[in-house]
Amino acid sequence: MHIGADYYPEHWPQERWATDARMMREAGFNTTRLAEFAWVNLEPEEGRFEFGWLDEALAVLAKEGIRALLCTPTAVMPAWLARKYPEALALGKDGQRLTWGVRKDSCYTSGALRLASERITRAMAEHFKDTPNVIGWQTDNEFGGPVCYCDSCRAEFQDWLRRKYGALDELNRAWGTHFWGQRYGTWGEIDIPMDPAGHNPSACLDWQRFHSWLNVRFQRDQVRILRQVCPQHFITHNFMGLFHELDYYDLAEDLDFVSWDNYPTLRTGQPQPRTRAASAADLMRGLKKRNFWIMEQTAGPGGWGVYSRNTRPGELRSIAYQQVARGADGMIWFRWRTCTAGREQYWHGLLGHDGRGLRRYQEAAQTAGELQALAPLLEGTTVKAPVAIIYDYDSIWAIRIQPGYAGNAYHADMARYYEALFRAGVNVDFVKPTDDLAPYKTVLAPDLYILPDEVAQALDVYVKGGGVLLADSRTGVKDATGLCHPRTLPGLLSDALGVAIEEYESLGEPGEPAGFSYAVRGEGDLAGPFTAIRTAEWAAPTTAQALAGYADWHMRPYAALTRNAYGRGVGYYLGTVVQEERFYDLLIARLLADAGVAPVVVPPAGVEVSLREGSGRRLLFLINHTEAEQAVDVPAGKLELLTNAATTGVLALGPHGVAVLQL
Repeated sequence: MHIGADYYPEHWPQERWATDARMMREAGFNTTRLAEFAWVNLEPEEGRFEFGWLDEALAVLAKEGIRALLCTPTAVMPAWLARKYPEALALGKDGQRLTWGVRKDSCYTSGALRLASERITRAMAEHFKDTPNVIGWQTDNEFGGPVCYCDSCRAEFQDWLRRKYGALDELNRAWGTHFWGQRYGTWGEIDIPMDPAGHNPSACLDWQRFHSWLNVRFQRDQVRILRQVCPQHFITHNFMGLFHELDYYDLAEDLDFVSWDNYPTLRTGQPQPRTRAASAADLMRGLKKRNFWIMEQTAGPGGWGVYSRNTRPGELRSIAYQQVARGADGMIWFRWRTCTAGREQYWHGLLGHDGRGLRRYQEAAQTAGELQALAPLLEGTTVKAPVAIIYDYDSIWAIRIQPGYAGNAYHADMARYYEALFRAGVNVDFVKPTDDLAPYKTVLAPDLYILPDEVAQALDVYVKGGGVLLADSRTGVKDATGLCHPRTLPGLLSDALGVAIEEYESLGEPGEPAGFSYAVRGEGDLAGPFTAIRTAEWAAPTTAQALAGYADWHMRPYAALTRNAYGRGVGYYLGTVVQEERFYDLLIARLLADAGVAPVVVPPAGVEVSLREGSGRRLLFLINHTEAEQAVDVPAGKLELLTNAATTGVLALGPHGVAVLQL
């Protein structure tokens, strides 16, 4: 296990460095990340490099056995670069250049910026390639923005479209430019779609794809140099979990493994199950189908202008274990010490402003010691999930551009299913629409709004071959270019799902004057009553069985939820959003039963379960997210690795308690 903290030696007097390195070693740390925002320290003037201070910091760390991950420091350009090459700063929609002085302010089509990025990357790689305790690289920092609207980006967008479509007639067809007389006569007539709410949806979708591609290309330029100069080093990047301005599958392609930055307490008041952080971890693992690192882990209250709540005693440890349980092989806390200057004075580290090793430091040391002891057993293990959720950036973007019904948002829709699986104690993989689905017993396809024919055909084959598929409202509305399929919904999935959807409607925002709902009732455990909100698709079963329907008189011919036996598999369709959480628990239970999936442990409310396996080992992680002791029914006679005690059939977990069972 690679365990440590993000360290900024340039923020502290040099005489403090040895103390920090010693305290890291005493805490059981073995790895740190350096130079993330240090471009101006490394290249104070164009072409003049000063690496001596970083050499000295690395040497101090090496004496204590601390390895280092270096960053290409291009997330914050030096003032001299912005002054000499103002075109390197992004241009806003208002036609004004961003003001230098924050991070992530770059135009990625700027030749000056790209050349400067390659120069500092090559200079660092050449200088540190043989430094003994340097083990790898992080590219830049948290790729994602800004979006630039300058003439250079407009011209690059036109070139990107020309390469993608080849002929202007093909672009006109793909974008449906016959509508509103938008047909283009030359490539130069194509402009940046500034207003996603009013511009051509297909143009907006391609602009989003182009923005993502620019970030991927910028990273690829750095990776190419690092691979050439430092072939013995690994390369990663610190992703941002469920952030969706970029196609993370594409951004991950050039890397050895994915890392991500996890701050679950920023969004919460009182502690609660960290389902968002769990789903983000599962997505990060899915980007390359392999384990990941946490490059920035919650170390205390975070924030720029105001700070969030503090981690409760034991919570910093349980946050770390949640990520290890879902595939983390590296744990780097952000940051080592709370900075006394700059915008992140309130983004707290393991040490406070005073630099003392108090509660959070001690808890991190306890966690590090435990993880180092577990490392031999964790080696060669990962999560092998029986359930997959299709996570599609094209659909996420297309829904944002043209959501259809009020309140439609991919992540809210996905979370309803994910949280029910979380409560059921079942692990999940996130997959691309084009991934092989054969390894999974159940596949969920929430909001699969963009559905190319080849993906629909693969889903049909999956169900026919014995898989259990769940699709829901707005499935298969558009093709890959953003044009609506000229078919009755759900199009090529009609046979697998056994429904025909000729009409649909928006129910408005719940609680607003224009909003309304339908009562939903089914049979048996689905008797309800439940409440249909936001949207209702008038789904007429063709071969499917209606499991739940609408009570309102005009909706009685239509089904809210259906189940269709198809080939050797089953296709479920949910044509609405149901307000009650319990409905999703019941729905997931039915899917799992059809697929023959049973969890090892069914956790009580507030307890998380995750299984890592491989190399002949199975490790079951139990994490209590609540402030109260929880009793969990577990297999008896298993070794609990943190206490070295055998289980008796019921395991007591204290507030934020953690247990690891060797099955």
